[in-house]
Amino acid sequence: MSRLPAQLGFRMPAEWEPHEATWIGWPHNLSDWPGKFAPIPWVYAEIVRKIVPGEIVRILVNSKAHEVQSRRVLGRAGVETARVEFFRSPTDRGWTRDFGPMFVKRDSSAETAVVQFRFNGWAKYPNWKKDARVAPAVARKYKYRMFTAVYRGKRVVLEGGSIDVNGRGSLLTTEECLLDGTVQPRNPQIGREALGAILRDYLGVRNTLWLGRGIAGDDTHGHVDDICRFVGPRTVVAAIEERKNDPNFEPLHENRERLEALRLEDGSRLEVVLLPMPSPVFTDGQRLPASYANFYVSNAAVLVPTFNDPKDRVALGILSDLFPGRSVVGIHSVDLVWGLGTLHCLTQQQPAVGQ
Repeated sequence: MSRLPAQLGFRMPAEWEPHEATWIGWPHNLSDWPGKFAPIPWVYAEIVRKIVPGEIVRILVNSKAHEVQSRRVLGRAGVETARVEFFRSPTDRGWTRDFGPMFVKRDSSAETAVVQFRFNGWAKYPNWKKDARVAPAVARKYKYRMFTAVYRGKRVVLEGGSIDVNGRGSLLTTEECLLDGTVQPRNPQIGREALGAILRDYLGVRNTLWLGRGIAGDDTHGHVDDICRFVGPRTVVAAIEERKNDPNFEPLHENRERLEALRLEDGSRLEVVLLPMPSPVFTDGQRLPASYANFYVSNAAVLVPTFNDPKDRVALGILSDLFPGRSVVGIHSVDLVWGLGTLHCLTQQQPAVGQ
C-alpha cells in the first residue's frame, strides 16, 4: 500500500512562508465578468507587478495567442517579465486557488509534491473539466510527485479557497462548505471526523478548526478565505460585520464566538484580530462577496482587495501591523469582485524548498 503524504513527512506550508512562485490563470472567460471584462486583465497585470519583485509568477495560458495577449498587457503595465513564466494548459475559468496545484513540501529532503483533490466546479458549474487537468499537467511538467486524495476508493472534492493553514498543524475551514450535504455538496458521504483524517493524511495537518458559515454573495457556499485567515502561527484575522441589519452580521459574529473556544494544535488559544467588512458591493442588483479577508501574501507584498470604501484604509492598517516585514498594498477590486472572487481566489502559492 502506498504511503500517504503525511507519513512521508510532507506538509502544507503557511502562505507567509517563502515561495518559489505564485501561480495565476490569465483571464479569458468573458462570462465570469459579464459586461466588465475589459479592465480585468489590467487588474491581473497590477497583481503580477506587485508580486514579481519577490518571486516568479507562473501564468496559465490557453494558447500561444493567449500568451501573446498577456505579454502585451504586462508590458504596457510595466511588469518586469524576466520573472514571469508561462505554462500552457487550457482552463475553463481563472480561479487558480481552487483548481490549481495544491503544493506540499518535505523539509527533510527539500522536495515539493502536488496533492490533487477533485475539482468539480464548486459542485455548481458545468465548465470545470479543463481546470481539473491543470494540477496533473503541472506535476508532469516539473516532475513533482503527485498524490491523489481518495477516501474509500473515491476521489475527494476540495478547493483551495475552502481551507487555510498555519503551517504548524492547524487548518481553518467551514461546515457550510465541507459538511453541507444538500447545497453544493462536495463529499456528502464523508463526515467531520473522516474529513479531518483526510486533511491530516494529505496535507499534514493534525488539527481542523471548524467555523460555521461564509458571507453573502459567495457562490462557493462558504469558502473560508473570505471570512478568516491565519496571519501567523497563533494569530488569525476574522471578518466582522457591525451592521445588525446586514445578512453577514449573524454568521460572522457566530464565527468570532467559535474562534474564542477553538484551540491550536498545541492546545493554546488563538489570537483573534478583527477585520472590518466593507460596505456591501452590488452590481446589477446582485450582492457580491467583497471582503478584505481575501488578501494574498506573497514574498514581497501582501495584496489586499479594496472597494472604494472608507474602511479600505482601516483594513490596510490592520494588515500592515500584522505583516511588518512586507509592503501591504491595496488592489482596486470593484470590477474584479463581479467575477465573485478577488485576490486570494485567483492566486496559488508554490512553496520554496530548502528554506
